[in-house]
Amino acid sequence: MTLPIYVVDAFAEARFAGNPAAVCPLETWLPDAVMQAIAAENNLSETAFLVKGEGGYDLRWFTPAKEVDLCGHATLGSAFVISTYLDPEARRMVFRTRSGELTVTRDGERLTMDFPALAPQPVERAAAVTEALGFAPQAVLAAGKMMAVLASEAEVLAAAPNLDLVAGWPEDGLIVTAPGESCDFVSRYFAPRAGIPEDPVTGSAHCVLAPFWAERLGKTELSARQVSSRGGALDLALAGERVMITGRVVPYLEGIIHV
Repeated sequence: MTLPIYVVDAFAEARFAGNPAAVCPLETWLPDAVMQAIAAENNLSETAFLVKGEGGYDLRWFTPAKEVDLCGHATLGSAFVISTYLDPEARRMVFRTRSGELTVTRDGERLTMDFPALAPQPVERAAAVTEALGFAPQAVLAAGKMMAVLASEAEVLAAAPNLDLVAGWPEDGLIVTAPGESCDFVSRYFAPRAGIPEDPVTGSAHCVLAPFWAERLGKTELSARQVSSRGGALDLALAGERVMITGRVVPYLEGIIHV
């Protein structure tokens, strides 16, 4: 069997930046074990599989190690693939996922995801986060993902958490964040339990970051950068219990895989 595959750089301002995602359109679902094997072979932080149905697409996301409930950059990448290659007239795409119905709209080069806002709450895990980071953060909160608030962008850039410790936590991973020097805030995200030591740019992490920084900064429209080695830019707009996450996608590869 041969299948089409696309690799795109999501939340990227240029090729070889942002977060690469593989997108595999399917006629019908493959066995879960086969999709997991494809994701492991791709060895990208996410491989998205989508099947067209009535009124939209069913969408699933796999890291090299497991299926996940929510992924931003591979959703953005899937919308780009649909509106560029599969259905070039499409400007609003509906996805049915494990996190409910998600929509992406396209306006020129900008794609905007409508995602759930997940306001983080303080947790009594400061000691564990301090141990993993090697220093005490200003605050520790969580909403599915653990989040450490640091003092500066320089601290975020220098962070080198003990990933063995982070992998043992019940949370999905660790966000480190601080005010940005050229944007509202910066972050990095580490998810070793999902087989991702550091994710280059993480849409789902910004579901947690957006409500936190909106409250702290007193504004609902935010500019963000994930300052991994690849780096990526996101524009955010908080609307009640939803967050609009906007970014650009740059194509890298079109091909065929043999399964």
